[in-house]
Amino acid sequence: MEHPHLPTTEAAVTAIRKIADDYRLEMTVTDDIGADQTSRRTSAGVFATLDPDGSLPHEAFVELAGSPAVSVRVFPEADAKITVDRVEFHDVPRDSVPSFLRSVYGGLAHTKGRFFPPGQWLIVPLPGDETYKELIADTTLTPWLARSARGS
Repeated sequence: MEHPHLPTTEAAVTAIRKIADDYRLEMTVTDDIGADQTSRRTSAGVFATLDPDGSLPHEAFVELAGSPAVSVRVFPEADAKITVDRVEFHDVPRDSVPSFLRSVYGGLAHTKGRFFPPGQWLIVPLPGDETYKELIADTTLTPWLARSARGS
């Protein structure tokens, strides 16, 4: 399914803010602006705030209070890392972030376990055929993860 295009980090933060309002969640945002501030620009020279193409990269870290604990790091390269109760989803396209969060807060996200190979996964389905699945590395599930378990 085609997601609404979010051309900038600020557009993604605005979309996340709308979701926080819809689900009555408190939200904090930390912005890192400039090539010398963003986490993926480790090779930026001293006081180099612009990318070689002259653009000003913008990265944001968003924390949403409540259950589950969710944080979103939106990168200038049009992707994000979403952490749901200590389970990290890397390389989520920026355009998919709002649908991902609506799935988590709307009750569609769930855990699933298997005996062989052993493990628990957090599964986040999005509209259409897009699904994110990540292994839960911690052996003790948080209360939210335990509540969202579904049978095999």
